[in-house]
Amino acid sequence: MILTCNVGNTNIKLGLFAGETLVRDWRLTTDSARTADERGLLWRRLFLDAGLATTTVKAAVICSVVPPLQSSLEETCRRYFGLEPLFVGPGVKTGLSIRVDNPGEVGTDRIVNAVAGFELYGGPLVIVDLGTATTFGAVSQRGEFLGGAIAPGIGIAAEALFRWASKLPRVEICRPPAVIGKNTVHSMQAGILYGAVGLVEGILARMKEELGPARVIATGGFAGMIAAETAAIDRVEPFLTLTGLRIIYERNRGVRRQTCG
Repeated sequence: MILTCNVGNTNIKLGLFAGETLVRDWRLTTDSARTADERGLLWRRLFLDAGLATTTVKAAVICSVVPPLQSSLEETCRRYFGLEPLFVGPGVKTGLSIRVDNPGEVGTDRIVNAVAGFELYGGPLVIVDLGTATTFGAVSQRGEFLGGAIAPGIGIAAEALFRWASKLPRVEICRPPAVIGKNTVHSMQAGILYGAVGLVEGILARMKEELGPARVIATGGFAGMIAAETAAIDRVEPFLTLTGLRIIYERNRGVRRQTCG
């Protein structure tokens, strides 16, 4: 089996694949202070609770937007799985042509999403990742990553309201009874949710003016919530990044590499 690991600023998503089938997935908090042993013991516990043995894992592939965690993740894979993980980065074959000014600046999660999206749906397409940040990635009909847009995520926007507006409370991010809120909590929920919907619709409309008609795929923790409020998103793929990691591993199978960030 292949262990896939997507390290984000807020969460670490793990996926275990048998061939092309996602057998199990887990979502953990990203904790930069956690040691390799603490992380390894936690991951082993997850496997045990699922009735799985760590020895079933024959390969590991990781993409991370938190560079300080790389050495710790490497050590976790070595000690608890007996593996040298493949880190997605420069020198790793993705099958995707990256047409931006500085390819090294592009988050590896965005590239992995583009790989999976193009493999599943072809192009042109736009991938919206609704996580800590809200990112948009455009992929051409020929499988070129053309760039995109990056905006504050829904959680960041909600937290900013609480932190910087002294009379506003911290609220649950959910669908309010109406857009016209009758109290502060509902008003904030309406502004946060429908503001995010408007941002997604507006940026997608402008990107399609440049790209032409394109399929829109959404992923990330808030993808389902936003997709339920707009017709601009064609499909939600909650495991898009994990799928992309599995595809990239297959494209690099048998190639011995040093890890790269």
